[in-house]
Amino acid sequence: MTPKPTDVLSYAYLWHREAQKGMVEGLKDRPVVVVVAHRIINGRTQILVAPITHAKPEAGDQAIALPQSVKRNLDLDSEQSFIILTELNQFMWPGPDVRPARGSDDGSPLYGAIPEWLFERIRTALATRLKQQRLDVTRRSS
Repeated sequence: MTPKPTDVLSYAYLWHREAQKGMVEGLKDRPVVVVVAHRIINGRTQILVAPITHAKPEAGDQAIALPQSVKRNLDLDSEQSFIILTELNQFMWPGPDVRPARGSDDGSPLYGAIPEWLFERIRTALATRLKQQRLDVTRRSS
């Protein structure tokens, strides 16, 4: 399975602030939204993911609240969650930081996919931030 944009995966996300401190491993497995999946090297696919978190966005962060109906469809908890749009992780699929989704019987990292209307909001916000050079991308090991 190669992920596609809109997919939500379980992933050990490394926050940009953690990478700036020299950390190389994410501290917590969390859901992430695949925002780009681009086949580039020997059939491998470069993936960019945006983190989903329960923490309210910090000052200067842009985020979209994840609707409860979408969370239910993904079988995520009912706590308020946000898709953070100020930073991304980039890695080659599958990558060592991909994890089995909570409740997965077969070890799949896939929770499901977000609806196209929500993905369009994410894509538009990320394109604006990229154009403004206000998007931090942390490159991870492959």
